[in-house]
Amino acid sequence: MTALLVSLTAGAQDDEVYQMEMGGAVGLDFYMGDANKRPFRHSGAMGGLLIRRVFNPRMVLKADLTAGHLSGNTKGYYIPQDADSRTPEGGMPVSYSFKRNVVDLGAQFEFNFWGYGIGQTYRGNSRITPYALLGAGLTLVTGGGGGTKIALNAPVGLGVKYKLKPRVNVGAEWTFRFTTTDALDTRGGWKQLDQPYGIKSTGFKNKDCYSYLMFFVTYDMLPKCKTCHNND
Repeated sequence: MTALLVSLTAGAQDDEVYQMEMGGAVGLDFYMGDANKRPFRHSGAMGGLLIRRVFNPRMVLKADLTAGHLSGNTKGYYIPQDADSRTPEGGMPVSYSFKRNVVDLGAQFEFNFWGYGIGQTYRGNSRITPYALLGAGLTLVTGGGGGTKIALNAPVGLGVKYKLKPRVNVGAEWTFRFTTTDALDTRGGWKQLDQPYGIKSTGFKNKDCYSYLMFFVTYDMLPKCKTCHNND
């Protein structure tokens, strides 16, 4: 009888539905713009905190606060000294590099390709799933002699998550965060990377972006129910 009660209790705990995850992430970031056009070139370190609101095994809303370092240089790229100049001297290439700090506050909607979870196997849930995400956020860049800039960003990406234990989740995520600014690579006194080819830009067109490849660990919180009988 005791063994039966233990088995039933364990089954009920495995089937508990949690409404929230909280945890942290670390990884790499890199800038993409006029001073770098190759993914993972000039990669820096990033880290942050994240929280997920779980609506069901496939739909999640995530909020995150992250910080990292961005850098780049124009080696191998043609950046004219003055794109609007009609003189040969204005077309001479310049050499430029920068290092800046970035802080990102945003929210993304995640869609799990498979129902995610250990319990409720009769619903077809899996302890591992890939997912896609789309969202919006704010970008703050500082340091490097370029002043402080604030811009909107639109994160787009893919990830995979795995339920290591009934309440412990691990995973990896790769996102590109497209911004509404061309000043991620700004350095004091330099104007060459502000529309370097004389092409006007609006919205997200011809603007800078950055990317995160991060690894996360989260812990499930706020159980929706205490017994497996109420999960339906």
